[in-house]
Amino acid sequence: MMNAMLLSSGLPPFMWGEAVLSANYILNKKLAKTPYELWMGRKPSYKCLRVWGSLAKVVAPPPKVVKIGPKTVDCIIIRYAQNSNAHRFLVHESRIPDIHKNTIMESRNASFFEDVFPCLNKEDASASRITPSESNEDHIEEKEEKEEEEEIEPRRSKRARVEKTFGPDFYTYMVEREPQTFQEAVTSSEGPQWKEAIKSEMDSILQNHTWELVDLPAGCKPLGHRWIFKRKMMADGTIDKCKARLVIKGYNQREGLDYFDTYSPVTRLTSIRVVLAIASLRNLEVHQMDVKTVFLNGDLEEEIYMEQPEGYISPGQERKVCKLVKSLYGLKQTPKQWHQKFDHVMLECGFKINECDKCVYVKDIEIGYVILCLYVDDMLIIGSNDKMVKSTKNMLKARFDMKDMGLANVILGIRISRTQNGLALSQAHYVDKILEKFNADDTAVARIPIDTSHHLSKNRGEGVAQVEYSRIVGSLMYLMSCTRPDLAFAMSRLTRYTSNPSSEHWKSIIQVLRYLRYTRDYGLHYSRYPAIIEGFSDANWISDIKDSKSTSGYC
Repeated sequence: MMNAMLLSSGLPPFMWGEAVLSANYILNKKLAKTPYELWMGRKPSYKCLRVWGSLAKVVAPPPKVVKIGPKTVDCIIIRYAQNSNAHRFLVHESRIPDIHKNTIMESRNASFFEDVFPCLNKEDASASRITPSESNEDHIEEKEEKEEEEEIEPRRSKRARVEKTFGPDFYTYMVEREPQTFQEAVTSSEGPQWKEAIKSEMDSILQNHTWELVDLPAGCKPLGHRWIFKRKMMADGTIDKCKARLVIKGYNQREGLDYFDTYSPVTRLTSIRVVLAIASLRNLEVHQMDVKTVFLNGDLEEEIYMEQPEGYISPGQERKVCKLVKSLYGLKQTPKQWHQKFDHVMLECGFKINECDKCVYVKDIEIGYVILCLYVDDMLIIGSNDKMVKSTKNMLKARFDMKDMGLANVILGIRISRTQNGLALSQAHYVDKILEKFNADDTAVARIPIDTSHHLSKNRGEGVAQVEYSRIVGSLMYLMSCTRPDLAFAMSRLTRYTSNPSSEHWKSIIQVLRYLRYTRDYGLHYSRYPAIIEGFSDANWISDIKDSKSTSGYC
């Protein structure tokens, strides 16, 4: 049934999961005695069933609707919603900002065109409409005289051709968009910058002896690769530099043959805040280092072959392939191999791994101590004296290709500022991005994140823009966990309704966004307080009038 649904709709094979769930939903409603009927005691309704893979015009969710402009999105039906009578759609075409192609959305407000299949090719559609009698006529031989067709000169339009013009927004988009291919990068207006980034990446790979050119063994198939281009931004939104990354297509790896384990830890945000609090308390300088091409440092244990990278194919050795000696970006085991290598180096140099956080390393000797936090390739280093910090930096530079960034300024998008009394952490730029992304940058302000006197309850009806609500909640949860504990109570309350939000829940989440606009520059301030552990919580007791549950406010 799944295969028939995919073939008849023209949807790509990776949608097989949605097809299976839809088929299972239909089978549970078939004419025989169904589990639904046995459980509920009544026959199921078939009004919500639609042709899988057909076209639907879905009304855009309230935050995206504008007074003048498109109101609907062309979508494809892929499933039935689990928590309501809505449908689940795959966006096919959209003219509404922030609703992109191939994204998922759920809605009940849609018009259906069950005889239109957007993903089905015209040739396939015409072939599927051929009747058996028409297909059998190919076996009948008929002798007919073919008349010569007269060639008719096509009529030429007398209208003058007008060259297409594009507004300034189009050119701004073209400038801000990163290149998608190697050729697009080297031939673009920023070609020299991208070429320099590509050369820097290849120099790091070759200096690191990441691979060796060999003949492809019989029975082996080399993995492909792709160049990824990205502009690295500063905390204030300005462009820092252009980066190029050679990425192997690791999604073709086979588990148990090309890789085994993939897990790799990173330091916790709480650990970073503790280290910064210690630095503020003891008036220590916080240094930052970055590992260049971090994932090229791990040693591989499996035999993996890759095609020679585009733009750097060795002359006279075009048929050879790259046998990977060290890990490369895109391999599934790359993060794990890098973490193992870094652990080995740190233990060799006398560091101890923290038991609570495996990415915090401590070295305590007679002349002083040093603490290091590792988040993939970003490091924070504090020490009791300059000698300990410098010796740690020199050790890392001798083992890896490092970039010394001096005193810490930004880590994971968190700005670190030194004040007269200690350190301050803020994410004002991230707040601006949230407000701009969710069209809340021009709204009014609010002085409190949520009105505690307004009682919220679960939505029993149709959900309102569930996917968009989830995106806002996810963005706010990250902000809360980093530098904004004042959002803890509001987010603990609003996350309960992520599966099926109502208009009342939307009003509350919009109030949080307005509060962010009012408190854009709020953050955490660590002062030289006495060394006493203190915990803060903004919670309430049995505030839910429905089930008498409490709301946590700790983050």
